[in-house]
Amino acid sequence: MPRESKKARIARMHQEYEQLCVEIPDPKCALNFNSPFELLVATVLSAQTTDKRVNMVTPELFGEYPGPAELAAANPEHVEDIIRTIGFFRTKARNIIGLSHELCVRFGGEVPADMASLVSLPGVGRKTANVVLGNAFGVPGFPVDTHVIRVTGRLRWRSDWASPSPDPVAIEREVTACFPPEEWTDLSHRLILHGRAICHARKPDCADCPLNDTCPGAFAA
Repeated sequence: MPRESKKARIARMHQEYEQLCVEIPDPKCALNFNSPFELLVATVLSAQTTDKRVNMVTPELFGEYPGPAELAAANPEHVEDIIRTIGFFRTKARNIIGLSHELCVRFGGEVPADMASLVSLPGVGRKTANVVLGNAFGVPGFPVDTHVIRVTGRLRWRSDWASPSPDPVAIEREVTACFPPEEWTDLSHRLILHGRAICHARKPDCADCPLNDTCPGAFAA
């Protein structure tokens, strides 16, 4: 293929995103939650495990510990028992108890709605903060997970698509620069859902992909 100009790439990105909007008209967060606190905890738990698995343990967890005050005072071993079926459950139990304590001490028991405060909490990185901002507070956020990294790489939506160790912060910066902030949260959702349904890690289903005609990765497959 001839080298694609930046202007042409951005035009293609918008064309492909319009197609994703048709294919996925109503994207939703896959984690079940009823409050910013529940979403924050669930997102911390979801690292390196599936949202489905997290949704299986959070009803009992939030039934026992409905808010930061209750979870901050929890017996770590009891929390571990509840979330034992998810990966790294001991570290995650420590983190969700720790962040609950910080919420009570520093934020009056409320989840803050800004990036700097969120990432200061135990176990909370930029991806988790973006999930909470976009889905709990309506603040533009673009979570970059493994699906987003894979799909934006195959679509050549970013300049470092061939890098063996792409930087999620750089991906967030480069991709969001091409779309209005009000689209960021749904853009991330759609890329994630597309990655789960079609653009699989081991063998993408290019034959059934709605982006097959324009995807540079499909041409190379």
